[in-house]
Amino acid sequence: MQAVLPEAQLRVERRIDLEDDHVHVREAVVNLAATDRPVGWTEHVTLGAPFLERGVTEFRVSATKSKVNESVFGADDYLVAGAVFDWPSAPRLDGGTADLRRYSAANASSAFTTHLMDPAREHAYFAAFCPRAELAFGCVWRRADFPWMGMWEENHSRLQAPWNGHELTRGMEFGVSPFAESRRQMIERGRLFDVPTFRWIPAKTRVEVEYWMMLQPARQVPEVLSWPG
Repeated sequence: MQAVLPEAQLRVERRIDLEDDHVHVREAVVNLAATDRPVGWTEHVTLGAPFLERGVTEFRVSATKSKVNESVFGADDYLVAGAVFDWPSAPRLDGGTADLRRYSAANASSAFTTHLMDPAREHAYFAAFCPRAELAFGCVWRRADFPWMGMWEENHSRLQAPWNGHELTRGMEFGVSPFAESRRQMIERGRLFDVPTFRWIPAKTRVEVEYWMMLQPARQVPEVLSWPG
């Protein structure tokens, strides 16, 4: 698949291949302009019901330093805004910490946290496990391509369409930027934990990335995902 974005002066390409027991995704962005372009390239992977269950579904992530969204994210926020922490223990508003390795058991909750992928690993990953279905799903990517993962939670909180107060989701969004913010904001931020918060696509240049997705039977959550290649 490919598309030319005339206003942004970019050409975007994606190729998806089924290879043995995993899916291989290759993407490219071509800067058609004569000037360098800053981008917030992010893969928006979102899990929902019935795979996702309150207080049940488990997660493992190759994360290190982390931070809660710096402003109010939703009506049912339960984490301390702007708090810096080490994965997976996020400071709660009511005291104590929330273990982000298991989805919230609350009747309603909202949250966004960003996570720096382990700089000691060549490849980054996340794994999610549904005990009821005995299935594990995950993604693996090159950490140099996508050093950040934003994790957003919508648990029966947003009353407006299309959520209507009854959707259950968790986004596992790996990319080059830590937060969902404007282009101006990500450029002015520059760095977080001494890591860039956006990526340049040089003028008249093609940039390529790849990642892998897996879904497999499991009796427990995989502690580590490996690069299928």
